[in-house]
Amino acid sequence: MIPKGVPLKNEAVFRLAMRHRSATDRPVQESYERLEFFGDSVLGVVIAQFLYEHHPEWDQGMLSKAKSSVVQEGPLASAALKLGLDQHLELSSSEESTGGRQRPSILADVLEAVIGGVYLESGLEAARWFVLEQLHDDLMQVSGGDVNPHDFKSKLQEMAQALWRRTPQYRIAKEMGAAHERRFVVQVLFDDEVMGEGSGRSKKEAEQSAAADALDLIERHRQVRKPMPEPFEDPYI
Repeated sequence: MIPKGVPLKNEAVFRLAMRHRSATDRPVQESYERLEFFGDSVLGVVIAQFLYEHHPEWDQGMLSKAKSSVVQEGPLASAALKLGLDQHLELSSSEESTGGRQRPSILADVLEAVIGGVYLESGLEAARWFVLEQLHDDLMQVSGGDVNPHDFKSKLQEMAQALWRRTPQYRIAKEMGAAHERRFVVQVLFDDEVMGEGSGRSKKEAEQSAAADALDLIERHRQVRKPMPEPFEDPYI
């Protein structure tokens, strides 16, 4: 059954949008990947048009930063969870056992697949309303001037400079997946000590995830032990 809030009419289209490539022997024809590819383009157009029309004072750089903040894994995965799409995913047993149902990259993909399905069924206007409704809070945040709410790298650098006068370094720890669904695992380091790790569909996305992990570690440490050690003495132990 198509969940409330998803404006699809055809059950078969919805099922296709929920089917991971691991759940079928014919991933090109019977998984969400082609729909996700199409929905990603629709999503980009809708968000770009919204920002262009609502912020005539923003230059290209500002528009680009704001768009990137909304059209990324975190906000899309959160929207998918709010719609309950995780409960409808079709995954292989191995993908299920490794946490695929809650994996942000998969959740972001299925939301984009749904967007693509809505466009194909009902046209751009229906897809526009769906996108703007699901990402309303994120759009309001960037419209309020915080065009980088998920720029954890900048926040980590500022905090590290303030605490230790040092700059974090990033390294790729792992690359995995086929070319069309590449995943990167990145670590953030201080003096060769790993302080955070994250993954993403691109190197930039993985770096942001790693920075967020490091910020969370710092915050947890500061709640337990104050002040932070100077200059850097294993704050995560």
